[in-house]
Amino acid sequence: MSRIVDLTSPIDPRDLDLVPESMPDLALVVAPRMDYHTHDEWGRDFMVASFGCDPDDLPGREGPAGEVMHEISTHCGTHVDAPLHSGRLCEGRPARTLSDISLEELYRPGMVLDVRPWAKPGEAIPVEALKQAIAATGRDVEPGDAVLVRTGQERYRLGDPEYFAYPGMSGAGTRYLTGLGATVLGTDAIGWDRPIPAMRRAFEETGDARHIWDGHYAIQEKEAFIVQQLVNLGALPSSGFMVGFFPLKLTGTSAAPARVVAFVEG
Repeated sequence: MSRIVDLTSPIDPRDLDLVPESMPDLALVVAPRMDYHTHDEWGRDFMVASFGCDPDDLPGREGPAGEVMHEISTHCGTHVDAPLHSGRLCEGRPARTLSDISLEELYRPGMVLDVRPWAKPGEAIPVEALKQAIAATGRDVEPGDAVLVRTGQERYRLGDPEYFAYPGMSGAGTRYLTGLGATVLGTDAIGWDRPIPAMRRAFEETGDARHIWDGHYAIQEKEAFIVQQLVNLGALPSSGFMVGFFPLKLTGTSAAPARVVAFVEG
């Protein structure tokens, strides 16, 4: 029997209250605004209008409950990035959208790279750290693997300042993993790259445009699917499990929220 481990962060509209005022754009990737329609108001009125009945005809004078989501990004919560998110072209061809990706490509052997000893807030995870973390798993990255990077961000919650000063991946680190054959790249941080303020500071200090969103732009060179906002990576073995990344079946998009589930034998 497989043990099922949920790697998906919950989407809770109450978290919108925790988004820093200085980072309003983050709201779209944290949670949607939600209207809650209750049994005894909207639901009751819906049933009365639909069936021409009296409220007393309904059990407990109640109709169905329902919710309406507003302003939800395709990159909200735990989500899968299609190559289109990183640019119009990937490997010299039109980049694939989410609906171009088969479920078989999103159900892959997984491995966890524990880079916590090397992870520093706001900084890129060194390629050497990735090499040592791979060695610690006891096996090499194989073509088609899902590589999940554990940075240690599980220590923090959305309201903590440290949550937004996460360690990120550089273009060099991304190319290293895709060069080994990884086709799914996951992280427990809110973003794959370093935080935008850190990348901007590096760009302003050096004038080197390679500091701009270099982890994502690396996907233009070698295709892979980036998955962000994972949780529970500490509940997984370093390897020997399968993991499914099951996004909403949206058409032509650059991403979709996903339920990510690991299947661990024994």
